[in-house]
Formats: sequence, structure tokens, C-alpha cells
Amino acid sequence: MNSLELKAAWQEGKVTVGTWVFELNTPGIARLLASTGVDFIIYDQEHSGFGIDTIRGLLAQTRPLNLAALVRPPAIEYHLIATVLDAGASGVIPPNVQTAAEAKKIADACRYYPRGNRGASFSIAHDDFLSGNVAAKMQAANDGMICGVLIESGQGVENLEDILAVEGVDLVWVGFLDLSLSMGIPGQYREPQFENAISRIVEVCKAKNKPAGILSNDPEQCKKYIQQGFQCICYGGELWILQRALTEGIQAIRRG
Repeated sequence: MNSLELKAAWQEGKVTVGTWVFELNTPGIARLLASTGVDFIIYDQEHSGFGIDTIRGLLAQTRPLNLAALVRPPAIEYHLIATVLDAGASGVIPPNVQTAAEAKKIADACRYYPRGNRGASFSIAHDDFLSGNVAAKMQAANDGMICGVLIESGQGVENLEDILAVEGVDLVWVGFLDLSLSMGIPGQYREPQFENAISRIVEVCKAKNKPAGILSNDPEQCKKYIQQGFQCICYGGELWILQRALTEGIQAIRRG
């Protein structure tokens, strides 16, 4: 799906499934992932070490596939958001959004006037180097943008209603590990405190008609998240999928 199709699916209550890329910046990774039927890809900068040159290369191979490519920048900063958008990202999911003010900073950076303050440059990577009417390009870019917020702290959960009141926020992503850390229960996802936080996120998103997203390496857990109300599911990351499949294959061979 491209970004417009992705957003339309969410508005219709449909579930979309993608994957995360942390490690493999090879020339064929986007085409390989597209061949599996994923609806979107998320490229990580916060934990991968990918710089803007790497992201530019990954986005350049993803755009021709009509496949939405989101980027998690390493921080909530205009220059980190603007550069990946100009490189052709379909949207961003900046980390650890805790307040409405931070959400507004992201939303403003994602869209052009009059809906934000994104700096304007055209006939570059994000509009496929094509000429055209500037006003029409700005409108199309604003409409197709996916402005995500990563909720991964107790404060972020507490302030979620205010965060989603910010105009221009399109997607809520749950950073479950950091959320558990902020609660003092690292990795203890079955603790009532953690489960209540997840339930609150889904409930607020439903009330605000915004999709909630989360990652899991377990297909059965993904199904449970969908039943719970998550509309945007990331099935693992390419490094863990490769590691698990290779481990299972090697063990099966050795057992034989």
C-alpha cells in the first residue's frame, strides 16, 4: 500500500501488516520485503545506526514499489524529521512522545503551510524529481503524510488524549519495552499495570478514531493484538526473522 491507501484502510477499520528494518541496508531489501505481501515498511534510525545516507538509499528503492515507507528518526527534532521526509519517507514515527507540545512539534514538521511549517523544496527525491504546480504538490504531500507518535512512557499514556487532540497526528505506535521500563517492570508484559496501559492506549485511539500500532515477533501475539483493537501490526524485524528461520533450519538439519 502507498500512504494514502494505508490511511484509507485505517479509516475503514481494516488491519494493515508490515515489518521493521533495523539491520539490512542491502539494495534488494525493499523488493524482497514487498514480495512477501507486506503493506508497509518501517526503517529504524533510533536503534540501527542508519544515517541519512543509508535511509536515502532505502527510500529510493522503496518508493517505486508503491509501498509506504515510514522512518523512526532518533529524536523529536525538526532537522531529523525534515531530512527523511525530503528523502521520500511516507511519514515518521519519532520516539518517546510524552506531551501534546511534542506531538505538535512533530505534526508541524510533517506538513507544509497552512497545516504546518515543513520547509519547502520541490523537484527533489520526495516528489520524484518532477516539475509541477507547487500548491498542488503541497496539498498532495500533506494529504499523503503519515505523522506518527511513539508512546513508550507512563507520561505518554497519561497524556494520550491531549496528544491525539493535536491536529495532524495520524498514528499512535506503542513502544512496549520502553513502556515497561518506565513503569519499573522491564519486560513484564503480563503485569496488570502494563496490560491496563495497553488497554487504555487502544481505548483512547478508538475514541479518537486513530489507528494504534505495535510490533511482535510472534504471529499468535499479533492476532491477539488485532483482536484487542490494534490496526497497524508490525510482524518482527528482518534481523529477528532471519535469525529465527536460520536457527530453526540449522537445528532441524542437525537433528536429522
